[in-house]
Formats: sequence, C-alpha cells, structure tokens
Amino acid sequence: MNDSSQRLPGAARATLSACATALLAACATTTPAEKPAPPVTEAAPVVAAPAPAPKPMFGTFGFDAAGMDATVKPGDSFYRYASGTWMKTAEIPADRSNFGMFTALAEQAAARTRSLIEDAARTEAPADSEARKIGDYFASFMDEAAIEAKGAAPLKPELERIAGIANRRALATELGATLRADVDALNTGDVTTDRVFGLWVTEDLNAPERYAPYLMQGGLGLPDRDFYLVDSPRFREVRQAYQGHIAAMMKLAGFSDAEARASRVFALEKKIAATHWPQVDTQDVTKTNNPWAQEAFAKKAPGLDWAAYFKAAGLSGQKQILVWQPSAITGMAKLVGAEPLQSWKDYLAFRAIARGAPFLSKAFVDENFAFNGKVLSGAQQLRERWKRGVSMTNGALGEAVGKLYVEKYFPAEAKVQADTMVRNIIAAFGKRIDALAWMSPETKARAKEKLATLQVGIGHPVRFRDYSALKVDRSDAFGNAQRASLFEYQRNLAKLNGPVDRAEWFMVPQEVNALNSPQQNSIIFPAAILQPPFFDPNADPAVNYGGIGTVIGHEIVHSFDDVGAKFDAHGKLANWWTDSDLQRFKAAGQALAAQFSAYRPLPDMAVNGELTLGENIADVAGLAISHDAYRLSLGNTPAQLKDGFTGEQRFFLGFAQVWRTKFREPLLRQLLMTDGHAPGEFRASTVRNEDGWYEAFDVKPGQELYLTPEQRVRVW
Repeated sequence: MNDSSQRLPGAARATLSACATALLAACATTTPAEKPAPPVTEAAPVVAAPAPAPKPMFGTFGFDAAGMDATVKPGDSFYRYASGTWMKTAEIPADRSNFGMFTALAEQAAARTRSLIEDAARTEAPADSEARKIGDYFASFMDEAAIEAKGAAPLKPELERIAGIANRRALATELGATLRADVDALNTGDVTTDRVFGLWVTEDLNAPERYAPYLMQGGLGLPDRDFYLVDSPRFREVRQAYQGHIAAMMKLAGFSDAEARASRVFALEKKIAATHWPQVDTQDVTKTNNPWAQEAFAKKAPGLDWAAYFKAAGLSGQKQILVWQPSAITGMAKLVGAEPLQSWKDYLAFRAIARGAPFLSKAFVDENFAFNGKVLSGAQQLRERWKRGVSMTNGALGEAVGKLYVEKYFPAEAKVQADTMVRNIIAAFGKRIDALAWMSPETKARAKEKLATLQVGIGHPVRFRDYSALKVDRSDAFGNAQRASLFEYQRNLAKLNGPVDRAEWFMVPQEVNALNSPQQNSIIFPAAILQPPFFDPNADPAVNYGGIGTVIGHEIVHSFDDVGAKFDAHGKLANWWTDSDLQRFKAAGQALAAQFSAYRPLPDMAVNGELTLGENIADVAGLAISHDAYRLSLGNTPAQLKDGFTGEQRFFLGFAQVWRTKFREPLLRQLLMTDGHAPGEFRASTVRNEDGWYEAFDVKPGQELYLTPEQRVRVW
C-alpha cells in the first residue's frame, strides 16, 4: 500500500497503466530486427495491440487470496479461512493500537492529505483564505522549536482564571464558559466528553424541523465509568497509572503538591463516574428523550447555579434543553454544589492541561502518550509529528481540507459508480421488505415510505463549511487549537437560531468511514472509503458488492436497526410499527444479541451483544441486501469461475476481507467495553446467518459456525 501509484484512485491508476503499456509498445517497435523487413509496396492499416485490462489492487479479481488460510474450513472459521495467513503475517505498526483495512486506508488518506496541506503551507495564499489557514494551522503545529520555547506558558491564562474561582457561582460560570459541542450520540457513537457536561446540537428528537441543544454526561479522563468502578487487576493497574499521570502533568505545569492534587482529582472523577449511565442505557433513545424547561433545571438538578452556567455557555435564550442522561446530570450538579471547591479547581486545572498537552512542549506530549497511548491503548511508539499535524488540521479545518482532497483524489466517475450501487442496493432492500412474510402491510408501507425518503451523500457534501470566522496564527499552535474548538462551539450555537440544514455532513471527505443520521434519515459515504478493498472499479463486481456493497447496505439498515427503527420517515422519534411486528423485530434482535454475546475475543471478556446490537443488525441485513443486489445485477447471466472461485464465493470473500483487523490487547479490552462495534473477526462471522453462504461453501452440520435454518437470524 506504500507504492505511490497505488495512492491514486482506481480510474487514474487505470489511465497510468494504459499509458505505460503504450510507451513500452512504442519502444519495442524501434528495436532493430534481426532480419531486414520486406519493402512496403502499399499502405497497410496499422493495428495497435489491445491494452491489457487494468488490474485490481488486490489479487487477480480484487481479493487478496494470498492472505487466506485454505487449511481452515470455511464453516469452522470463515474469518481465518479468508484471512488466516494475513493474521499471521501482518504486523501492527508501532505507532498504532490496531491495524486492518480501515487503518491502512486511513494511513493512505493521511499521506495524501499531508501533501495537500504541505502544499498549502508552502504556497503564499492570500491572507484569510482557506488555503492559507490550512497551511498556517499545520505549520504552527509542526514548528517544534517555537512550541518548545513557550513551554507551559500557553496554559497560564486559563490556569490563572481557574485559580481565581472563589465561589460556586464562579465555578458554574467557568463550567459554562468551557462547555463545548464535542459529543455526538447517534451519528458517531461518542456519548461522553472530558468536560463536565457536553453539548450536542442536532435535530429535535420530537420535532426534526428544528434544532435542539442536548446536554450530556461527561467529565471523565478514563474511557468509561467501569474503569473507575469495576474491581479487577487490569482496572486497578490503570487507575494507579492514571493517578501517576495526573500528578506528572500537574508537575509539568508548575503545580506543587501534585500527588495530593492528583488524589483529589481522581476521587472527584470516581464520584462523577458513579453518576454516569452505562453504555447500553445511553444508547436507548426512548430513555434519553427528556426535554427540560430551562427554569426547571434548578429544581430538578440542584447544586449548580444553572442561570450562571447557561449564561456563560451562551444558552440563556433556549427555553428548552433535552437532557440525555437525567440522573447523571442531576448527580453531577449535586457534586458541583457539594464537593470541596479546591477539588474542582484541581480537576479543572488538570483537564485544561490534558486538553492542551498535544500542542505543548515535548515533555507534555511524551507524558500524554505514555498514558493515553501506551497504558490505555497499547501503542508502542508516538505517531510521527506530521501524522498528528494532519489529524489536528483535519479536526480544525476538515471540510476545507476535504475540498482539496476531493478535487485531487475523487474523480466524477467514482461518484457515479458508487451512486449506482447505492440505488441498486436500496432497490434490493425494497424488494426484501415486500417479501417479508412476518411483517404486516401497514408496517411495510411505513418502512417503504422511510426507504423512499432516505437521503444519500456520496464523496463530499453539497455545500462545504464556511471557515471565514476562524482565525489562524502561524506562530500559535496552542491558540489555534483553542480558537478552533470555540469556533466549532459557536457554529453549533448558531444552528439553534436558523433553519435545519438537511444536507449537513458529520464526517469529512478524507475520513475512512460511513455514517447514518437517523434524524436526517440520511447516509453518507466519504470519498476516502470509496477505494480498495472496499471499492475498486477494476475488481470483480462480486467483490465490490461484498465490500462497499455491504457497507452501503449496513448504513441503509441503520435507518431500520434497533435505534433507527424508532424514527419515522421524517426523522421524528415515533413508533410506526404495529405491536405484533415490533415484537417480532425485537425478538430477532434479542436472538442476534445472544449470538454475539457468545463470542469471546479474550478468555475473560465477551462481546456485549446488547451494546453492539445496532451494528450487528446493520451487518446482518446489510450483507443480505447487498447479496440480493449482487444477484439482481447478474440478470440472467451466471457469474463465471475466477481462479476457481464462484461468484457467490467471491462475494462473501470480499465481505470477509474488509474486516481484517488486529488489536493490541489494551485497546481491544477498551473497545469491548465502550464500542458499539464487535471486533472484525466476529463481524465477518455474520455470514453464518445468510443461507447463500452455506450453499457457496458447502457448510455442513458439525462445523463451528453452522446454524440450522431456524437458528439463523433474519432481521430484515
């Protein structure tokens, strides 16, 4: 994946291949022959040799057959059959905590983005232009000498403000002034923030024609409440290391009595963790739909001066705020009023240091990595500075960078091909809904209405974000990060006063991912994921349907999973099911949750089938509808054998290939607790619910993955 020609989109790569062939042919015609050519007596047509067909990036038809382990029976472990040799030979880079197809593409996207950003940094673009801001933001982060010279000085204004907090009202003002819009409950799965509360601005669950502010639990430096509350050797080790990390950071910032401060900070965070909702509960939108009038906060959540808080946060004008986890908000407000003021001041100081660490001198960066990189995630080496710089620049100016990315790396024909596949798979899902024997005509009609109103975004947003209000200083990396965070917060606040933008994207084009927004009833596929192994215009269609096709199906089905199915065609939280249909749907979900809860990635940890249910429903049904679409695409012409594989086999192998993933154990443990996705190995095992897989690989009773037809979960 590191060859420069492989960093080009498929269409461009095909052009280069054809040109190279033509040049070689031309050179051959100028080579002296061993015998003189006969004289030409009359003009004869010159017939050029046909250029060879462009090759896919992986293997001969788009699948890396060399990564297989043919000694494994597909019915015993389809993941190891499709990827066993890759699992044995692939190595996780030292600066990574996991590695797979997503991360490999992310590395490629980062390298491409780096060249675009560095070009912007070198170019004398007009002042205040987006190109200038991109270049200056990146250049400020890369100027290690200037950052080192400043040491901890950039922290001084915020730390002095925190030290000056003299009463509870001032504490409420500080908490409100530092509120940020850095959580996204439904679209990305991020439901916590290291700030005491997080703000999410999106469509109102109950009235999607308007925006609403959502207040959410936060305040933790560790990934989840269980890291503080569960008594196990691993968590005790992490907690001890975390307190040492807090003390080290505070020492670097010039605080005395760092160990005592660290003890107070951790004790406060543990009490905050005790108020938090578990991950499964915080994903239940029927539980989280709690509109509170602003004047009701003082009574429902006493302890925090809410008037001062909302004024400092710029939310005073909001008559109603949706509270995502009411008991957590109530419990945390009580802590604001009851815990010693000095504990809160130490806590806020540490949070400020921790947020600023990536933009400070080497000592802060190294300590930040020592805990968050090594202890929590298992990474062995700090990522190169340019990679961190690309990530930071994408975070601050993502759509501006994305505009450059799309211009260079996303040809129009790729968009057309991807759009065609989306339409085919949507049509296949419609046929599948029509054929459901268990669903009533009434519910089918509602489902078809929702499918018909689904919005699709391919490659990039229709309108790119406006960054004209963001100020970037080439000599101030720390300040740039603070201003970018505030800019994003103010951009979200401004949404509360305007019409709903149904075309807004929540990912940038250079991100290797895809997304479904239930409140928009929309799906998006950024440009960076529309590449091999997910999508290769030169690959066999079966592999593309197994790869990007199942990703497309997955995102479509998210509008109909355990969360998406609670929203109607207009993005409103509303029940559109008959009682009997809903019970059947829930029963299928319970069966799937039980199936995944039986998987044990580690001897002492299993997949949480409830936490991962939405993603697993999307995988099961997404695979099924993409399989349907592949079969429909063949018409009456059966697929031919390729390298001994049938079209059906190639489809399922294409699916398995995208889930190749290796994890370092600390990250795997963290993800099993907090992530809504099961590890790749078990996502690949989704095939055991698809009848066509059994036929394709002659899977028999007694093999490990075999399920009787009655045991196979069919959600849609």
